[in-house]
Amino acid sequence: MVDIDATETLSDAEQAEVRAMHDAAAAADGYASLGDAVRVGIEPGNHEVAVRNFVARGDDGRVVGYGALAPADNAERPHSAAGIVVHPEHRKDGVQRDLLQTVTLDVARRGGGPVVWWRVGADERSDADAAAAGYSPTRDLLQMVVPLPLSEPARWPEGVDVRAFVPGRDDAEWLRVNNRAFEGHPEQGGWVQSTLDRRMHEPWFDPKGFLLAFDRDGLAGFCWTKIHEDDGLGEIYVIGVDPSRAGRHLGRPLVVAGLQSIAERGVPTGMLFVDAANERAVRLYESLGFTTRRTDRAYQNELGAP
Repeated sequence: MVDIDATETLSDAEQAEVRAMHDAAAAADGYASLGDAVRVGIEPGNHEVAVRNFVARGDDGRVVGYGALAPADNAERPHSAAGIVVHPEHRKDGVQRDLLQTVTLDVARRGGGPVVWWRVGADERSDADAAAAGYSPTRDLLQMVVPLPLSEPARWPEGVDVRAFVPGRDDAEWLRVNNRAFEGHPEQGGWVQSTLDRRMHEPWFDPKGFLLAFDRDGLAGFCWTKIHEDDGLGEIYVIGVDPSRAGRHLGRPLVVAGLQSIAERGVPTGMLFVDAANERAVRLYESLGFTTRRTDRAYQNELGAP
């Protein structure tokens, strides 16, 4: 049996307990189970963030699991983002199932609405737990990796210049192109200045790894990278091309330039996430030497008020 407490904020001691459990799970899996949006509730000193916290404790009082519920960064498609992590020694005890059901009931009691649960490293258990709580799978993301450096140089079309993002100068133009490139996208579309500001305040943000490609008409595409200091990975965090530049063959050189930027910072492995349904992009990445490491799955539930 587990006891689950729901709260808006965690004390410093509770945050430390949950982080220790989260770190044990990450060490066992080789990756973190919580994304940026839902992990903020357990970061040291974060007591004023809009996250609902669900802490599961075993009979001995120790933390065996954690769930988080946060508003998604999407002005076009508002929804709640859910994340769950369970201690590796308690994954056969139904803790994930109990946390998901508790999160779901909590949303319903507070008025309902769409909820998306991202399961990092999806498996049969997550499929079963999601179905039991009324969720349906909606998207699969492939995590793909490639050894660095690449032997291929970035070959740009004539008339394209590349430079690093300048905060405060490029914000508005980048937001315009990003929202055009990701119109209707559940995570990357509908960004506003505050969404970008939150990312730029993250400790990993480095404008030198945020590359912008310009042609004579303005910003044509971009490749934003993120270094994961703890696991030796450099991520192509977001990559996009303005739809008006379709056919200009900017995708491949943007990927290569991003990977070059990662390698120049001494990181041995490049990584990215791609929608499994985007077969064209998957083929591009495979042609550059990427292989699939794991599959993350989104489950969605449209909840009404009780």
